[in-house]
Amino acid sequence: MSEIATESPAPPSRIDALAAKVEGACGARVTRVASIASELTYEVAPGDLVGVCTQLRDDPALAFDVLVDVSGIDYLTYGGEEWDTHTATSSGFSRGVTGRDESAEAPAARRFAVAYHLLSMVHNTRVRLRVHCDGVEPPLVDSVVEVWPGANWFEREAFDLFGILFRGHPDLRRILTDYGFIGHPFRKDFPLIGHVEVRYDPDKQRVVYEPVSIEPRIQVPRVIRDDHRYEPALNGRASGLPGQKNG
Repeated sequence: MSEIATESPAPPSRIDALAAKVEGACGARVTRVASIASELTYEVAPGDLVGVCTQLRDDPALAFDVLVDVSGIDYLTYGGEEWDTHTATSSGFSRGVTGRDESAEAPAARRFAVAYHLLSMVHNTRVRLRVHCDGVEPPLVDSVVEVWPGANWFEREAFDLFGILFRGHPDLRRILTDYGFIGHPFRKDFPLIGHVEVRYDPDKQRVVYEPVSIEPRIQVPRVIRDDHRYEPALNGRASGLPGQKNG
């Protein structure tokens, strides 16, 4: 009597194995969210941020000892894009998007978020954390400088460009823009022409600030449409005309 062959279950993928370790160590404090690049991404509540980061660093099975980057996110007008970005690479050109979903825009209370990109040198694994800031203005989240000292300049950059405050940061001040800069240039509602411009005044022999003189204009992206010049039936490639290469 022949035995019936049974298929053994497929082993978990590397990313699923890492997800099991993260969720086992952090429990309900982390929620896995979808990622376009199929990377391991978790959302954390503001009150759990420092505790989760400490756990990810100190757990030997995880050992995320390197903070690669901290980046601010502005979800203003989220879901209202009018330009295709995700599939443009495969087609070669970005196309205008039709049927935009106004209901997909993020609520005002969740406009700002911070993303943390973590690396484990021991296990050669990566994970991303995302936390939405408390309040609308000013957005606020706890600092992770005590967990990873390298967060110092990253958090200053997010403060400078997005206006996100980091509670407990030892020296939260601008790092890229000038001391007298007004506003935060990476916010979606910051004007592209800015508020002021600088020039050297030869009479005063110093740099002076003046109201911006550039006229604002609306950029209308160009849509690449089908061009009949590249149709095989018209350019001779399909008919094999003399002087034309087939293929």
